[in-house]
Amino acid sequence: MAPNSVRLAVATKEGLAISEHFGHAKQFWIYEVEGQQCRLVEQRQVEHYCLGGESNKGAMAGILEAVKDCRAVLVAKIGDGPSEKLAAMGIAAVSDYAYEAIEESLLAYVHGGPPPMGVAD
Repeated sequence: MAPNSVRLAVATKEGLAISEHFGHAKQFWIYEVEGQQCRLVEQRQVEHYCLGGESNKGAMAGILEAVKDCRAVLVAKIGDGPSEKLAAMGIAAVSDYAYEAIEESLLAYVHGGPPPMGVAD
């Protein structure tokens, strides 16, 4: 990873928008953002955590391991429990960019801007 880059995880169904609920994600797309450039580094497979009204505790440990080197996880939605677990690791849980285009959202997040309204439509 470049010294000035930021590593972010994205929960996405199709690779275009931040479109997946944290607990339903089967993979996280890992990006590095440096300046105005976004680069997909890899896709990390995970077991989904949310099983209807129950949760898979073992899957949560695997998800936390998968995103431990990221500054934030951008998701469509996330519950309080997972948000707290991420925060305890120093990782932000971000749902402000739900259903928006990935790269524009990552740049806005890193540079402190608002969500890019309607870009993913």
